[in-house]
Amino acid sequence: MPHNPPPAPQPAPQPDPLELVHLLRATSVEFGLRQAEFGAAHGMHPTDVRALVCLLDAARAGESATAGLLGARLGLNSAGTTAVIDRLERLGHVLRTRDAVDRRRVVLQVSPEAVRLGQAFFGPLIDGLVGVLGTFGPAEVAAVRTFLTCARTALTP
Repeated sequence: MPHNPPPAPQPAPQPDPLELVHLLRATSVEFGLRQAEFGAAHGMHPTDVRALVCLLDAARAGESATAGLLGARLGLNSAGTTAVIDRLERLGHVLRTRDAVDRRRVVLQVSPEAVRLGQAFFGPLIDGLVGVLGTFGPAEVAAVRTFLTCARTALTP
């Protein structure tokens, strides 16, 4: 009786790239909803929350956060940027200080109280995301990092 070889294994079907784009969009929407909840709970406009995120990101990157940097990152004109900073300062979430090197320059800093509020609200969400990443291997984490970095670049004007 002739021996028939087993059929060649079929490669796993590739996921639809649009599915990943839609998942990224859905994740972005969920982040936005959580930011809106945080803002509503603390009397802030959604742009105010985005401004705090920008300022925290700048601090993490070791950048001096000025009104110009904030306006550019938020896509606001000078008047809009000033309005956001004024609101956040009135709420006690942002501090304006003179630059130690160039005293003419004003640097923006998120207040310790705003950091505490943010950690109380977003900390459990961040911990959950870090926990999920903890289940991934190094190659998977690297692939996620690469995708998110490239996606951010593709979305940045």
